[in-house]
Amino acid sequence: MRDKRRVVIVGAGPGGLAAAMLLSAAGMSVKVLERMPRPGGRTSALEAEGFRFDVGPTFFLYPRVLEAIFSAIGRDLHRETTMVRLDPQYHLVFGDGGEIRATPDLARMEREIAALSPDDASQLRRFLADNRVKMDQFRTVLETPFLRLRDMMSPSLAKMLPLLRPWLSLDGELKRYFQDPRVRLAMTFQSKYLGMSPFNCPSLFSILSFLEYEYGVFHPLGGCAAVSEAMARVAEDLGASISLDDEVEEILFDGRRAVGVRSRSGVHECDALVINADFARAMTRLVPERLRPRWTNRKIARKRFSCSTYMLYLGIEGRYDDLAHHTIYLSEDYQENLRDIESRHALSRDPSFYVQNACVTDPSLAPKDRSTLYVLLPVTHQHENVDWSREAPAFRELALRQLAKVGLRDVESRIVYEHQTTPADWDHRYEIHLGATFNLAHSLSQMLYLRPRNRFEGLRSVYLVGGGTHPGSGLPVIFESARITSRLVGEDLGVTVPIGRDDGLLDPGRLAVPSLTGLTSMARGVDA
Repeated sequence: MRDKRRVVIVGAGPGGLAAAMLLSAAGMSVKVLERMPRPGGRTSALEAEGFRFDVGPTFFLYPRVLEAIFSAIGRDLHRETTMVRLDPQYHLVFGDGGEIRATPDLARMEREIAALSPDDASQLRRFLADNRVKMDQFRTVLETPFLRLRDMMSPSLAKMLPLLRPWLSLDGELKRYFQDPRVRLAMTFQSKYLGMSPFNCPSLFSILSFLEYEYGVFHPLGGCAAVSEAMARVAEDLGASISLDDEVEEILFDGRRAVGVRSRSGVHECDALVINADFARAMTRLVPERLRPRWTNRKIARKRFSCSTYMLYLGIEGRYDDLAHHTIYLSEDYQENLRDIESRHALSRDPSFYVQNACVTDPSLAPKDRSTLYVLLPVTHQHENVDWSREAPAFRELALRQLAKVGLRDVESRIVYEHQTTPADWDHRYEIHLGATFNLAHSLSQMLYLRPRNRFEGLRSVYLVGGGTHPGSGLPVIFESARITSRLVGEDLGVTVPIGRDDGLLDPGRLAVPSLTGLTSMARGVDA
């Protein structure tokens, strides 16, 4: 009998873990090598002094894709994790006046919009209905690998052009529905999940805000990192081996075929290599330039990369029970703030920010009578204009002052634990090219066939998974990349890989918000 097909996965981020689950369930021998001390990559946890923070993503959207992956391997996502649907989903505070407490209850949401712009309130349901059609038709594109140029010229994709309107920006698309710029921002700030401005982001990404209202914004108890930890457990249950603190130092090639890797723990041979590390960093460090003519160092340097983020993870004495789970402040001059980030590569005087107050939903994340604040400010990726070794102290003070704009005026006096991450830290500590936390930008020139391909071009037995490949960034899309890549690996190795479908799997009733009493008891049971 032939030995099992051997797959090495570089990186235990969400995409790598999802691929490990699927490929292990198909009977392959899977080895995951992760340079950090815990699984999850950017979707892992930071724990210190009894506090627990998500390192990166804190919004969990559209669970259907991950639910389908669990179902395909005979598991139930909701037996492995507990997810709470948030209402309100988040609180938006506009620097030029006004606020919206975004809710999936459409009648209430119409009232929230009407308080800013009565004429726009009547357009909400039309916007959602149109994007329901767009999502339904575009789903096949998100599920399909774009490996050849002719895939971009398919009749089915051509038929979608009037629906997708690629000639419009996301903000331009929203002008078809909403006149008040604040209402448009409420439906387009989600482009920041991709690290892009709504004034540059392609119009098709209006589906992001649709997904929030149609399917909900969730908080997994224990944070999004708890989902990564559950995936790692399941992958190991299925036979995968996950080796932590085990950085890959070299990919071993026989001609253009990857035959293994050398890591801290030794040499690991493989029939297929799946790269879940940051795309640009992995290519420039692990793949000889002569083997990647389409992605030479010079060509990578000319690509557009997303913004970065400045982070404060704060352990707080006491709680802020009047602050929403998610609060987003949008700068008084939002477009100028975006120009500082994307064009001028400068630090703004009035930066937009996001603050997560997760303990109002999940008290397990902090010691008794304490709580966590996760503060994120979108900033330029690494650029010579900003020296973070000099700028970080003053920018920290600015970040703390900005919190007063959402009612947090005494934060600094209540900090009992603090951890800071700058774009330089994302670059050097987390090995993210330019500290661009959302990877390659999602401009039309860097999507579908024009994005690095799931079966990496020019090399044999090398595959990509994660935000740097098709379909792109964001947890649901990264999970979709794992399904695409796992299917390609299976096809090439002659193994059937179960990838599941996400049609009708999610039962919203199973994800209703529990009572506060029930929430507290569940939170105490979270394995942190």
